[in-house]
Amino acid sequence: QVQLVESGGGSVAAGGSLRLSCAASGYTSASYCMGWFRQAPGKEREGVAFLYTGVGSSYYADSVKGRFTISRDNAKNTLYLLMDSLEPEDTAMYYCAANRAPCLGGFDYRNYKYWGQGTQVTVSS
Repeated sequence: QVQLVESGGGSVAAGGSLRLSCAASGYTSASYCMGWFRQAPGKEREGVAFLYTGVGSSYYADSVKGRFTISRDNAKNTLYLLMDSLEPEDTAMYYCAANRAPCLGGFDYRNYKYWGQGTQVTVSS
């Protein structure tokens, strides 16, 4: 069974950086979708970024494009989200998610089956 464990969250000042990690295990599919989501209190869960190994593509929400970078280390079975130029609006619980291919609608949390426990990111002004 797929298990995902996030780490790397914390509290930083605006303009700072954090790198989130998602260690995956039990995922044997050659093609899969892995993404980062976030949810702030009182707001909907939103897709931040995801990658689709089936086509080797990555995608970003407009709100983070140019500031965040999603990547993966196949050898370590780890997904990363490098967050630069953090803003207070980025404050949220961040979740790693995955699903076996076919993977469509990567920004929709409903398309993901496996989830990590979440890691809190807090950005102060």
